[in-house]
Amino acid sequence: MIELTKEISKTTYPGRGIVIGVSEDGKYAVTAYFIMGRSENSRNRVFVEDGEGIRTQAFDPAKLEDPSLIIYAPVRVLGNSTIVTNGDQTDTIYDLMKEGQTFEQALRTREFEPDAPNYTPRISGIMNVQNGKFDFAMSILKSNNGDPSSCQRFTYSYENPKSGEGYFIHTYMKDANPLPSYEGEPTLVNIAGDIDTFTNNVWNALNEDNKVSLFTRFIEIETGKYEARIVNKNQ
Repeated sequence: MIELTKEISKTTYPGRGIVIGVSEDGKYAVTAYFIMGRSENSRNRVFVEDGEGIRTQAFDPAKLEDPSLIIYAPVRVLGNSTIVTNGDQTDTIYDLMKEGQTFEQALRTREFEPDAPNYTPRISGIMNVQNGKFDFAMSILKSNNGDPSSCQRFTYSYENPKSGEGYFIHTYMKDANPLPSYEGEPTLVNIAGDIDTFTNNVWNALNEDNKVSLFTRFIEIETGKYEARIVNKNQ
């Protein structure tokens, strides 16, 4: 297991990231989703509440350039499932699961982002809390080492996850041009503290220049009730 804050701060630009796991006391299903930006367009964003989930919106609408890959709903709730992704595939998962398809089947209809030459991976997670039990899955759709003619699809499923443990997946290995896609399985990391401690630790570990927004949620496994936090650099 790796210290989450050390893993986050290992690079100045991990891009967008998803953490899913279980609180130290075993009572809560935990998630964090953060976004970063290098361009003015990417940095001109905030998270806002949207029903039981969140969406991104322009902090200064006058400066918004291309909204296609930066304005979306990262978090939506469908029944007992919480969907967390780095793009508009949140809606794809929500809509197709509503029609009876699975998380993995829904993502078969999508691939990495069309932002050559980076071909940013689509990372997604789903948290299922029902009848006092919790399981989750994470997915990454990425190009074949920068070759857009081939999409590589990986799904990782976690049953009965352990207290104090989580998994972290993000879009980029480091800050470079082009940006290299995430490699390997989601990283095993620790989940520490209550929601405020956890939120502060993640936010403070992100690179000061590049971080934009952070969302966290603790879902009580016994009841399904949740608490959430939003932190925006732009206030």
